[in-house]
Amino acid sequence: ISMEELETISGTGKEGRVTKRDILAYLNNRGSQGSTTASKVNTSQSNSPAKPMNKPAVSMMDGDEVVEMGRMRKLIADHMVMSMQTSPHVTSFVEADVTNLFQWRNRVKNKFQETYGVKLTFTPLFVMAVVKALRDHPTVNSSVEGDNIILKKDINIGIAVALPNDNLIVPIIKNADHLNLAGLSAKVNDLAQRARANKLKPDELEGGTYTVSNVGTFGNVMGTPVILQPQVAILATGTIRKLPSVIETPEGDMIGIRQKMYLSHSYDHRIIDGSVGGRFVRSVADYLENWDPNTEI
Repeated sequence: ISMEELETISGTGKEGRVTKRDILAYLNNRGSQGSTTASKVNTSQSNSPAKPMNKPAVSMMDGDEVVEMGRMRKLIADHMVMSMQTSPHVTSFVEADVTNLFQWRNRVKNKFQETYGVKLTFTPLFVMAVVKALRDHPTVNSSVEGDNIILKKDINIGIAVALPNDNLIVPIIKNADHLNLAGLSAKVNDLAQRARANKLKPDELEGGTYTVSNVGTFGNVMGTPVILQPQVAILATGTIRKLPSVIETPEGDMIGIRQKMYLSHSYDHRIIDGSVGGRFVRSVADYLENWDPNTEI
C-alpha cells in the first residue's frame, strides 16, 4: 500500500487512527476492482477531494498562532470537501409545532428513567419520526453507485456526536426500525457516552444509511448539514423554542404560546428533487406534530 493510498483510508480507531481492520477492508475492496492501478485511480476519484484552484495565500500577523490539524480533523475536512464535490446539496426547511411532544416528554421523563434506567432525550423521538418517514420515502434511504440508485433494505441511523476535543463522530443505530422508544433511548445514550469516551467498536461507525444531527443541543435554531457520504441525505434538528403562534379553533383563530422547532433536510439533488426532499422533511414534522399525548411508555 503506497503512502498515496494510505492517505485515502478513513480510520475507525481512536482519534481516527487506521486499524488492521481498516487496512484489510481496504485491501478487499481494492482487490474487487480488478487491479492495484485501477484501485488507485478509483480511490483518487471517489474519495480524494480535488485540489482547490487559485487558493489565496493566508497572511500571518504578529501574534497569530499556527495549530496543526489532528488526524481526525483532517479526515473530517477531507470528507466534507469530498461530499460537497460529490453531491449537489439542496436544503429544505420546515417549522414543526412540537407542543404535544414537548409536554408529553416533560410529563413522563422521570417515570421513563425509573422504568428503563435511561434518560428520555429528544434525539430518540426524532429518530422514531425519521424512521417512519424513511419507510414512506425509501429513495431517501439510499446511495448512488455510478448511474444506479441502491435502495437500502436496512434503516441504519447515524447520530452525530460532538466530542470533548471539538471533533465530530457519527455512531450508527443498526436496524433502528426494529427498536421501540425504550430501545432507541438506550442505544442513543450508550453510543453517545462511549463515543465521548473513545470506546466505540469499528463496526458501530459503519453501514449508516441516514444521519440525524441535533444542532439544537448547542442552542442553534437551524443548520445546513453536509451529507455523510455515501448516504444521500441528512437532517438537522434545531432547538425547541416558545413562540407566539396562530392557533385555529372552532371559535376562530387565536394567538397562543407554542413549542416550535426547525427541521433542516439536506439531500443529494442528483437523485432527490425538491418534491421528494420537501415531502420527506414535512413527513418528519407531521409525525412529530401528531404525537399522541396519551402515549404509554
